Amino acid sequence: MLEEQHLVALLVKIAVAASVASFLMRFRRIRRIIVHDDRTVAERLQIAFIFSVIFGAGETVRIITHGQYPAIDLALESAFIAGLLSGYVSGLVTGICVSIPAMFAQEYMAMPLFSAAGILGGLMRDVVADKEDVWHFSAFIDLNVYRLIHEAVQRKRTVFDRRIIERSVFNLACNLVILLMEFFRIFIANRFSKGAAFSIAKGWPGSGIEHFIALSVTTLFSVSIPIRIWASVRTEEKLEAQQTHLVEARLAALTNQINPHFLFNTLNSVATLIRIDPDKARTVVYKLSNILRRLLRKTDNFSPLRDEIHFIDDYLAIEMVRFGDKLRFEKDVSNDALDRLVPSMILQPIIENSIKHGLANKVDGGCIRLTVWLEGSMLHIQIEDDGLGIEESKLKNMFGRGIGVSNVNERLHVLFESNYSFTVDSVVGQGTRTLIQLPDVPAQMRAEPNVAVV
Repeated sequence: MLEEQHLVALLVKIAVAASVASFLMRFRRIRRIIVHDDRTVAERLQIAFIFSVIFGAGETVRIITHGQYPAIDLALESAFIAGLLSGYVSGLVTGICVSIPAMFAQEYMAMPLFSAAGILGGLMRDVVADKEDVWHFSAFIDLNVYRLIHEAVQRKRTVFDRRIIERSVFNLACNLVILLMEFFRIFIANRFSKGAAFSIAKGWPGSGIEHFIALSVTTLFSVSIPIRIWASVRTEEKLEAQQTHLVEARLAALTNQINPHFLFNTLNSVATLIRIDPDKARTVVYKLSNILRRLLRKTDNFSPLRDEIHFIDDYLAIEMVRFGDKLRFEKDVSNDALDRLVPSMILQPIIENSIKHGLANKVDGGCIRLTVWLEGSMLHIQIEDDGLGIEESKLKNMFGRGIGVSNVNERLHVLFESNYSFTVDSVVGQGTRTLIQLPDVPAQMRAEPNVAVV
């Protein structure tokens, strides 16, 4: 039986491997090149440099202290991990570099041993069917064997998962390679009395088989735990990226619902004007072309309020041609609010609703008033009309019916979560007032306008 202090040393080695893996994830640049598979040659060399510095330092401390801290020497494991994650170049360079301190300490078999470990790691990466399987490497040999047996039984029933078989075979192959590496490390360390290579168990009491089993299990977990930690970080980043893509897709879908709705009503107006007043129809078509040009040019989620107001001016110019003196538009916009970023196409659906549901059926028409002001860091946008108003029963379900208002609210929720306010008040026979309160768009959003503020 191994002594308690020796078992503690092996556990400390596994803990050091986990700690170093977690520490490396604190640096964004290092995290990116480790967890992403699309690495350039320069990034592969950077991985080799990072591993060489970190794990080479641990080996150096072990040598300088004359073996007082043997558990922090993970040089062999680092070379294999570098090859497994990034290929032959990283594995070989890491193996050579981390062996330099050992070579100065006259451990002259360290360089060929560590270089071979790096090349073997690259070989395993090269033969794997799917590079994603690398991130599922497991030290539990029994579990991989069970999966193979289970799938073999299922195959007889014509129901099996080939990917599980391939992944289990790859895991067992990696386990075998690591066992061979540990075997050769122990053999070299014990075969040459002058210390051609370092083994943490050299000089320990007990049988060689006992040492081999204990050290093999330790090495397996010292390799697998860092990979599993980095795989978890990789999964989290993938989920965040998918969430961002989902938000962008939802915004695009909502915007695409608004634009056809607006175009449908406008083209109906053009169709009517062509028959009764061709000159006005041409004016409407010209204004419509300005609007379409802007819609085709503008794809950002946010735009300056100034642009949104220009868009509204063109839109209402079309409607005023149609309604004549029955439709009036007033605006009172604070100058210091014109450059604030707001969600694109936020005003038009609300103003369209005011015309369609509030003023279109009113005999003497009415007025729409747009008021914009800043209050602290919040931008206030108020749209009022003196139309027919909305019945209380319909007002309660305002955000769940129709396309315009409900989509504006949905877009605001996607972009700002709960950091906004959107209220609609109405009195039948007197009109409707819509008030939107928006926070300032963060600075990074100005440089990356296609990312939602969540």
